Amino acid sequence: MAHISRRKFVSWGAKGMALATIPAIFKFNPAMAFSPGLTGDSVLEEYLKHFSVSQELIRKTMEAALSKGGDYCDLFFQHKIDSYVALEDDAVNKAYTNVDFGVGIRVLKGDQTGYSFTEEISAEAMRTAAMTAASIAKSANPGEIAKLGYYPTPDYYPIKTKWEDVTIDRKIPTIQQINKVMHETDARVIKTTASIADNSSYILVATSEGRIACDYQPMVRIAGNCTAEFNGKRESNGFNLCERNGIEFVSSEALNRIGVQAVRRTINLFDAVKPATGEMPVVLAAGSSGILLHEAIGHGMEADFNRKNTSIFSDKIGKKVAEDFVNIVDSGKNKNIRGSINIDDEGNDSQETHLVRNGILESYLHDKISAKFYGVVPTGSGRRQSFRFAPLPRMRNTYMTDGPHSVEEIISSIKNGIYVDQFTNGQVDIGGGDYTFYVKSGNLIENGKLTKPIKDINLIGNGPDSLSKVTMVANDMKMAEGGWTCGKGGQGVPVSMGLPTIKVSAITVGGV
Repeated sequence: MAHISRRKFVSWGAKGMALATIPAIFKFNPAMAFSPGLTGDSVLEEYLKHFSVSQELIRKTMEAALSKGGDYCDLFFQHKIDSYVALEDDAVNKAYTNVDFGVGIRVLKGDQTGYSFTEEISAEAMRTAAMTAASIAKSANPGEIAKLGYYPTPDYYPIKTKWEDVTIDRKIPTIQQINKVMHETDARVIKTTASIADNSSYILVATSEGRIACDYQPMVRIAGNCTAEFNGKRESNGFNLCERNGIEFVSSEALNRIGVQAVRRTINLFDAVKPATGEMPVVLAAGSSGILLHEAIGHGMEADFNRKNTSIFSDKIGKKVAEDFVNIVDSGKNKNIRGSINIDDEGNDSQETHLVRNGILESYLHDKISAKFYGVVPTGSGRRQSFRFAPLPRMRNTYMTDGPHSVEEIISSIKNGIYVDQFTNGQVDIGGGDYTFYVKSGNLIENGKLTKPIKDINLIGNGPDSLSKVTMVANDMKMAEGGWTCGKGGQGVPVSMGLPTIKVSAITVGGV
């Protein structure tokens, strides 16, 4: 097959942006690829054509990668198309499209990793990258390669229309509507921004164990932010919705909700007060408050930290870490949720992994390296930012499941404390589990009732300690609706999180 040079690809991509089209060589129908009536060979052929490679070329590249005695290798092909359109105060002031394309080649020798990538899909470029990755090993005996075969995948994020087929004239009205709603909702709004960001990512993973797996991954994030002024004070806040979904996700109701919620969150800050500082009961609201669960607890359950004994959970498998009614799951199988994946970036099945079951730590999140170390199967948690990076054990959608209490019971059980529903920046020490999170909004709890809104405080605590102090869990579990990106090892991957309303008996509240 003809190879594609990086320069020619970028040139084509730029023309595609101007014409709102993609060159014929990249035309691909994910709906057809995942149609039940299409055979595995047909699906694989579509993806091989998409990347202009053959099974023979893949195998020859693997032979080069394992020529110095590596134990295992994989090839990760990716074609990603990002688009962004933004509006500020009635004017569209930013729009761009970015196209990324290439292949990453990984070689494993024991727990050591050799990695290289190329932006040019050709026999010569791939062989050069493979030989670079191969240098991790020094044996005269080449590693083995199994017979290659297509591995079918499920579809946890079905869509009707690919984003590269949605022209900019269909996107601009969405942000104009958000902008209009924000200005009309409250006269105190003086400045607004609205944006829509979407991307399509095509991936093909081939491993020396014989598996070839493919996936089409869509994403969309729509956001509104505003600044309001009242009695000489200015406040800013926003709201966004994000899913692995297509243009059908963008409804008039959703756009109106983004605008109204952005304004509501902003206006509430005018009446917000700073609560007393010190240790007190804290109620985390259902939904995006799960970011504390993700950061303070979830990272400590990623297996590479435990394999290296740098996580506070390294010796906790099979031990009690929370009350019996606490259950924590990390899953890639939630329909259309931002962190869902049909396969991970090592080509493994996506799974629903029970990290904590009935208060007992049951599992870590494993990639291929950690799974081999622990003698278990990978949990479908090997993820990477792009073909330029090797995969690491990462979270997907991390959430606590419903508990036995009601929201009313939880709030009424507290005489003096705080209720928090929106976090922004946070810092976590994975080894010790210590965390600090900035609370953007919430409320005081006084005599069992929610009262004044609060702002400008930090929550300071320790992840395992806070987990042990979860004394009540409500039955209103909700996944976060916004777009979260998790950073680790210099890489960012899309994730989501969820939480029912929970009570933590004591967290230190600090001022800003």
